[in-house]
Amino acid sequence: MPNKVRADGGRELDRFRGVEHPADTPNGAEAWVGSLTRANGATPENPNLGYAEVILPDGTRDFLVNVVKRAPETILGKAHMEKYGTSLGMLIKMLDAKAPFLLQCHPTRENARKYWNSRFGKEECWYVLGTRKDVPEPPYILLGFKEDITREKFEAAYRKGDAALLESFCHKIPVQPGESYMIPGGVPHALGAGCFVAEIQEPSDLTAVPFPQEYLLAYRRKANPFGIFEPEDEQLYESRMLNSFHYEGLPLDKLLDRLKSKEAVLRQEPGGREIEIFGDRDTSYFSCTMVTVSGAMARKNTGDVQRSL
Repeated sequence: MPNKVRADGGRELDRFRGVEHPADTPNGAEAWVGSLTRANGATPENPNLGYAEVILPDGTRDFLVNVVKRAPETILGKAHMEKYGTSLGMLIKMLDAKAPFLLQCHPTRENARKYWNSRFGKEECWYVLGTRKDVPEPPYILLGFKEDITREKFEAAYRKGDAALLESFCHKIPVQPGESYMIPGGVPHALGAGCFVAEIQEPSDLTAVPFPQEYLLAYRRKANPFGIFEPEDEQLYESRMLNSFHYEGLPLDKLLDRLKSKEAVLRQEPGGREIEIFGDRDTSYFSCTMVTVSGAMARKNTGDVQRSL
């Protein structure tokens, strides 16, 4: 079942899925695919926000998280259960940015434990599936700090509420379909208008956004009218936000060498080929490959829950 969670968009998602009349909707920009992860804003009255819904063989509908809980070892496997329990250990999203997303970063596992009491951080990667043509400028991403950025400069811009200045601290990178970018915990990033990406990530919804809490709450309430968002202690909000960013600047060429996929060929066969988008050298938490099939190829089983594009 489609699982669109929040923010204005979704037309390119509809096109990707072959919907007859693709259209943007107020909460259509994010689709959480096969999600066992609860989204920010879930409440006792709406506890399943973010969870994927499935149609069972008898035609009834249920949330995938409930299906897994009923038969976890059958669905996930014993080895996976021993490592992650009933969590998938990853989350897949499809993001269709009709408008620019907010500048943000996500915590490392260490900071997620320290500031959010969470087992998982939110390291992630983007694979660019497509771009929109009807946007004010060519689609781009913001990724990583420039060389001369310090925590002091960043915090001063945050306290001034200068969004344009904060964004100017980051590299602005035009993107094309087929490109892939790694986004480690602590690295600032944002999708520009017109980007349609697959996002593979750790299974959490933890985000540090360098804007005043009242602004972020208003943004989230508009982007996700089904969620409930309450203010938290202001000192905690600022502390974990400012401490989640890694203030390491790099020149653009070094940033791209570190974070843009080199697309190593894993196997080439008469029936197709498999390319590594990101693997063990890039992150310890997930991997992503691209399989292009022109005939017949055997599926390579690693023994883990896998994601291939």
